[in-house]
Amino acid sequence: MPVQADSPPSVRRPLAFARLGAALLLGCAVPLVAAPSAAAEEAGAPAPESFVRCQVTDPALAEISGLVDLGVRMVVMNDGGEQVSVSLLDTDCRVVETRTAAVDPYDPEDLALGADGTLWLADIGDNNSVRETVALIALRPDDSAEVHRLTYPDGAHDAEALLLAPDGTPYIVTKEVLGSSGVYRPRGPLSVDATVPMERVATVNMTLTGTAGGPVGRAGQLLITGGAVAPDGRALALRTYTDAYVWPLTGSDVVGALAGTPVRVALPPSPQGEAISFTADGDRLVVASEGVPSDVVEVAVPDDSASTDSVPAGSAAADDTDESGPVPTLSELTDSAAATISTAVIAAAVAGAVIWIGALLLRRR
Repeated sequence: MPVQADSPPSVRRPLAFARLGAALLLGCAVPLVAAPSAAAEEAGAPAPESFVRCQVTDPALAEISGLVDLGVRMVVMNDGGEQVSVSLLDTDCRVVETRTAAVDPYDPEDLALGADGTLWLADIGDNNSVRETVALIALRPDDSAEVHRLTYPDGAHDAEALLLAPDGTPYIVTKEVLGSSGVYRPRGPLSVDATVPMERVATVNMTLTGTAGGPVGRAGQLLITGGAVAPDGRALALRTYTDAYVWPLTGSDVVGALAGTPVRVALPPSPQGEAISFTADGDRLVVASEGVPSDVVEVAVPDDSASTDSVPAGSAAADDTDESGPVPTLSELTDSAAATISTAVIAAAVAGAVIWIGALLLRRR
């Protein structure tokens, strides 16, 4: 019987899968980081250079919510299902391998690749905010799976974004109707034997941008649906249904990065865009949406992505900071395998029908 990802004891289970490929020879892990956050640039920015890589037509991939680009191939993950499953896609978005684990997830929402080749599935979705724990599920290169349970310090949250720092520290970013999302990280090392408490270390404030797209109108411009860290550790990104935000990253100081000002990248319209990854070289973004057929689109990041002259839109606080060296690229797996308005203003100006109706509509996911 599959392990229940939303129930207490966690155990290791063997994987039933065709192996994606050799493990990466990358750096390690350990928690620690800190500081404030921000999110916005001027509204109405033109869509950057983009092109469709391929189109997903496989009905089995109708709810893609997580994506990792490996260069000529991609690993994708569906939202939901009765077992953990990830698929390796070729340049035509065709499935060439599928990897599964004997774990029954509650609501997996994001995907990241770890330093040692481990695929991390963020089982953090909670539309009705009822879960006592959330989980990070590790698919190890040695054909094993682990469930690491976590708890929030301030009650249940819905979340869809995972940021895996170069040092291996996971950060969960919540999905909030009014755009003020919390950033949480474990207080200590992950464990398969115990539930680890998390701490809130930052806030990211999204704002209305005017970018079209998504399933819930303007509310979609505020809802964080995915996250990614560049393979070389130079940048991190969060996305909403309509826009992506890119921050420069130094070492593994994710919270310090979020205290800075991002560059907003208006994404091409999509039905329900949730997945985001950096390209294998870290220079561009790759985004995907739920639904079939749906396009996997590569998007340019403006050259000023490391600049500090865009307009900040929020702040937050944290504690310690930690810096580590950058993570190498993912090339070894290639062959195998956010109108700058404060949150208070948003709450006053937007807390009307559009936002709340949008929130109700989202309950179907």
